[in-house]
Amino acid sequence: MDRTLDNKIIKAVKWSSITEVLSKCIQPISNMLLARILAPDVFGVVATINIIVSFVDMFTDAGFQKYIIQNEFKDEEHLEKSLTVAFWTNLILSLGLWLVIIIFKDNIAQLVGSPGLGFTIVIACISLPLTSFSSLQIGYFKRKFDFKTLFFSRLIGILIPIFITLPLAFKMRTYWALVIGTILTNLSNAIILTYSSQWKPKLFYSVELLKDMFSFSIWSLIEQITIWLTLYIGTFIVGVYLSPYYIGMYKTSMTTVNQIMNLITSATTPILFSTLSRLQNNRKKFIDLFFKFQKYIAIIVLPMAVGIFMYRELITQILLGSQWSEATGFVGLWGLMSGIVIVFGYYSSEVYRSLGKPKLSVLSQVLHLIFLIPLLNISAKKSFVLLYSARSLARIQAIIVDMIIMWIAVKISPMKMIKNVWQYMIASILMGGLAYLLQNISNSMIWSFISIVICIIFYFVIICISKNNRYIIVKILKSISA
Repeated sequence: MDRTLDNKIIKAVKWSSITEVLSKCIQPISNMLLARILAPDVFGVVATINIIVSFVDMFTDAGFQKYIIQNEFKDEEHLEKSLTVAFWTNLILSLGLWLVIIIFKDNIAQLVGSPGLGFTIVIACISLPLTSFSSLQIGYFKRKFDFKTLFFSRLIGILIPIFITLPLAFKMRTYWALVIGTILTNLSNAIILTYSSQWKPKLFYSVELLKDMFSFSIWSLIEQITIWLTLYIGTFIVGVYLSPYYIGMYKTSMTTVNQIMNLITSATTPILFSTLSRLQNNRKKFIDLFFKFQKYIAIIVLPMAVGIFMYRELITQILLGSQWSEATGFVGLWGLMSGIVIVFGYYSSEVYRSLGKPKLSVLSQVLHLIFLIPLLNISAKKSFVLLYSARSLARIQAIIVDMIIMWIAVKISPMKMIKNVWQYMIASILMGGLAYLLQNISNSMIWSFISIVICIIFYFVIICISKNNRYIIVKILKSISA
């Protein structure tokens, strides 16, 4: 790999990792406090609002951010003109869709199972025009591998829940605290990124450029829609069959685990996509980089997943509190499956996009939805436990589909993917067995923390038997400290 590109990757990983470490240190603290201040049904209301906001936000972006990151532009002027056209398109779309939401607010609220919340949805959608400012700037900085600037922007967004959302939640005790906090976070991102960027929107528009971008981005947009359906269809179905209390339980359990796992995925996914996009015409380097990322991620993610499952009660108690005890099983099972999905399926979509083949990701998501939707409809009618069990285990089907597509379309063998990380799978399983034995000694919280430390040491002792693994771990530590 080119040394300049390699250095850019290392610096990008450094700043992206710092951002995610700070985020995952601060966010759990704010979430721990919010979960104790606000009732589960409040989080359920916000989850239903986010269904609308996130859905409309996809159309305002129209896949242009990925276009900016991936496309090969003729020169800097071509890039800046494309950014400007994308910005005005996003802004006009966001304002137009916001107007539609204002007109049909009550019908929309009824549709998502939250009658009477039409006005709240309208206010929450203030974020739509704000993200039209920040979305393209984020793509611009990622293209330049400038994750340092993104770090400072994200840092402000991380601090807003501490200094604004929490005081509002303590004072108001309603979902308005979360809605206002989200709006202010998006506002700060728009201001900071626009101010820091060399590119600023100008009074320029080109229908020809729009056609080029849209023809490139249409499948990315369709892909985003299918991913959105995968993420939110469960929340929608829970809203149809169960109460806001269980919507809160469902969505907050997933969010809690995802925040832990995102410490790894959020720090690496943008860098992997940006780098693979640059290497799409060099197959050997492309494949080598994919397997390198998979191996490095598996070293950390697989034991994390097993750890979340084995210590699910402790994690739920610390991060959410006693009123969320019914979520314990979901937290554990979702955490276990998340680790497996990240290692064997999550990065497949980045491979598809970086090769300019978002259709493959769409195919993967559609096949998963065909399996997932009827499964959730049936299980939601039975019980919450059956629902979250079905939702978690259904991810196995998604992994199998991605592995098959990767083998047929990209020529990356499923067996080679498994062989690449088998040592960490065995070590994680053995660590899980040790955790089970240690938990039988005592139920105290202090012993739980001691046993976690013992498990971590045990895991790394096992994998460090291999000289190659010792080299990888040293290299990761040097990259982070560089």
